[in-house]
Amino acid sequence: MAGAHQKNHDYHIIDPSPWPLLASIGAFVMAFGGVGYMRYLSGGSFKMFGLELANPWVFFIGLALILYTMFGWWSDTIKEGREGHHTRVVSLHLRYGMIMFIASEVMFFVAWFWAFFDASLFAGEPIQAARAAYTGGVWPPKGIEVLDPWHLPLYNTVILLLSGTTVTWAHHALLHNDRKGLVYGLTLTVLLGVLFSFVQGYEYAHAPFAFRDSIYGATFFMATGFHGFHVLVGTIFLLVCLVRALGGGFSPQHHFGFEAAAWYWHFVDVVWLFLFFSIYIWGGWGAPIAHG
Repeated sequence: MAGAHQKNHDYHIIDPSPWPLLASIGAFVMAFGGVGYMRYLSGGSFKMFGLELANPWVFFIGLALILYTMFGWWSDTIKEGREGHHTRVVSLHLRYGMIMFIASEVMFFVAWFWAFFDASLFAGEPIQAARAAYTGGVWPPKGIEVLDPWHLPLYNTVILLLSGTTVTWAHHALLHNDRKGLVYGLTLTVLLGVLFSFVQGYEYAHAPFAFRDSIYGATFFMATGFHGFHVLVGTIFLLVCLVRALGGGFSPQHHFGFEAAAWYWHFVDVVWLFLFFSIYIWGGWGAPIAHG
């Protein structure tokens, strides 16, 4: 009987966990609350069982459940790795999972680039009569002043390229068990990520067009805005890695958490380069540039 429970395989049989159920509940509450929140913003009413649900609190309760689930679930994953459950096979599957996640993110951005290129390449398409009437058959549409790609967008391009080198430095330092290099590289990467977000926020605040004003503004802000959100997520991802590194986490042999964050950050870099050349440079070519 003593050998009946002996582990003779490389797979990790996970203990019963509350996180999948809690995540499902949180996602449902957040989606349900999101509908009520939209009714709240439009001045409408949404009552159920005598409760007025057209307000923000349901949405934020669901969001809090999701964030709590993420913290608890990932904490358990880190604990399992420390206990030796992340064998060679499990680590390989974790890498496959991260690769598939990044692939899904690529397709997510394909949708926004598709919308931008459809609007810009077919600005005068006869079947899109309303679009052709608004744009005048040209792109950018008539009357639109665009952002100077060689000003703030170029600054942010340099910032992200530098952050790609610093996160690579941190990874190289970790592989050689250089703890100081790991911490310095991660610290610089996080600071550069924060700087990028501030520069983009300033750019948005001074943009000469708005989201609701035109198809140009809508496609521009959807593509660049979701990228900015991914930069924020990546910065938090790397900040968690920095906290773990300061606490003695990661080793040259076992550091998938950091490796996944580095992969995600490089993905963010590549998407930005495509955004910079296609939306800021090519997408605004020939239009008057807004100054000031």
